[in-house]
Parts: sequence; C-alpha cells; structure tokens
Amino acid sequence: MSTIYFTSDHHFGHDNIIKFCERPFKTVEEMNEVLIARWNEKIKPNDEVYHLGDFGMTRDYQLISDILDRLNGRKYLIVGNHESSALKNRHKFQWVKDYHELKVKDSDCKNGNQRIILFHYAMKVWRSSFRGTWHLYGHSHGSLPDDKHSLSFDIGVDCHNFYPLSYQEVKAIMKTKEWTPPFGHEV
Repeated sequence: MSTIYFTSDHHFGHDNIIKFCERPFKTVEEMNEVLIARWNEKIKPNDEVYHLGDFGMTRDYQLISDILDRLNGRKYLIVGNHESSALKNRHKFQWVKDYHELKVKDSDCKNGNQRIILFHYAMKVWRSSFRGTWHLYGHSHGSLPDDKHSLSFDIGVDCHNFYPLSYQEVKAIMKTKEWTPPFGHEV
C-alpha cells in the first residue's frame, strides 16, 4: 500500500539557498545528499510525492535528472517560481501543474474524503476553505507566521527538518489548528 507525501522548496543544486535560508550545510553537494537521504528515508518506491515547487535551481539539468532518478516515489510537481531545471526533466514526473485540488480518501472526514489545495504560494482563502478544505504551500521558507486559525501551512523542507511529510503527519498538524467554520458549521 502506498503512502502520500508532501514537500516543497528543496532547491537542489542552488548554492545561495544555503546562505539565504541559513541551511546547516557547508556545500551544495552536502545539502543535495542530505535532502536525498531524508527523502528516501521516508518515501518508498511506490509512494506518491506531491512536490509544491522549487525542486531545483541550477543550469545543470543533468544534475536534476540524476537526482530525480535517485529519489523514491512517484513524483508530481506543482510549478514554483524556480523551475527551469525541473521542467527540462518534466518526463520524470507523473504530471506537472500550476495548481491541484487533491482528494484523499479518509474515513474520518465528512463524505470520506479530505480535499487539499496544492499551490506553491500561500493563499488567505481557497476553494471550499470554509468547508474544511486544507491548503499546503511552499515558497516562503518558513518566513510567514503560521495562522492557527487557518487550515493551511508551509510544507517546505526548511520548516520540517528537511523531510517530506506524510498525509498522516499533515493531518496531525491540521488537528492542532483552532479553525472553526466561518458560518458556525461546515457548509
């Protein structure tokens, strides 16, 4: 049985991201290797991985191709603002989209499905946000304060010790939120 994972903003091959985000790596090669190891530590070959943008930032398209070959899972890409190297390797993703509305079967949810909006950028509102639909985003590298009253958060690696999160881990975080439906009940 496969597991669903979410992640964002690896910036494979991007030297300056180490300085910009104060990542604890001495070199881009070390960063790439740690990110690959942490990805594969959790994700198995048949798992599904939704990457919410900024997969890599380098002109070395072969490096990104080689990294994609080393990463476990069936990979889906939501396009970020630094995606030229990943787009040169788009055939290595199941699909590439700007935005996606995912339904995950979950017997704990009303109607048996949890809807999740996947987008590179944070939004204040999204389709069915008033009904309990979740929103996962990247781009901000942890610079946006988390809103405990919103069913959304930054899924980027800088916020999660450089690991992807499973659906169950995302669900546990969402359960800590103090969200209430805006009309007194889920519509």
